Amino acid sequence: MDQRVLTPELMDDAAIDPREHRRALRGLARLNRLSRAHVSVARAVADLLRSRGLPPSDAILLDLAAGGGDLLLGVRDVIGRCACRGAADVAADISTTALEVAQGHARTRGHTVRTIRADVLAAPLPIDDSAVDVGVCSLFLHHLVPVDVVRVLAELARVSRVGVVVSDLARSRLGLAMAFCVGRIVTRSRVVHVDSIKSVRAAFTREELAELAFRAGMKDAIIREVWPERLLLTWRRA
Repeated sequence: MDQRVLTPELMDDAAIDPREHRRALRGLARLNRLSRAHVSVARAVADLLRSRGLPPSDAILLDLAAGGGDLLLGVRDVIGRCACRGAADVAADISTTALEVAQGHARTRGHTVRTIRADVLAAPLPIDDSAVDVGVCSLFLHHLVPVDVVRVLAELARVSRVGVVVSDLARSRLGLAMAFCVGRIVTRSRVVHVDSIKSVRAAFTREELAELAFRAGMKDAIIREVWPERLLLTWRRA
């Protein structure tokens, strides 16, 4: 596919109407369930934890740019709940609306999640070094310019004791066609219809993401292409 084209998305607007934002989050949740992208992330997380002999129930996960919490809760549905005494998985996002939705979804599904409102592009996360076991992130990097991608990956590495798993779109013609067709079948949200096309055009190729991971200090990061037209980055702390 042609060069990357990054343009502002409707959901990135801080002034977006909360009702329209919630509608878009519901549409994205349906898309995420349909794509089952959380399964590949869950398997990568489980592999990282297994490499350290750490049961999933004893691990703390961080979902950065968590949105409505679909990824974090989906991963937990696959690998099992967090049962850490006095601790909980963390969902971090800049949007108060998104965090309220994530907290509501967690309660409905019987999960305990701590939410943090944070702008990772403006300041380091209010989380200590190696305070979580695995940091995960989905569908965030394509919103960013390369220097901010490096910043986000480095910050995920800083706070994660075991490793990092990132899932994002791959820039391809097939991905563009899927975004156009599936988005309109799954949701009536205009925000999703517009942003899904912009997202694929702004996504990275495997080679581009590998270069950014290297610049972030993730020299041994493994990047695989997974269905549906996603890139899956896995990095294990040495």
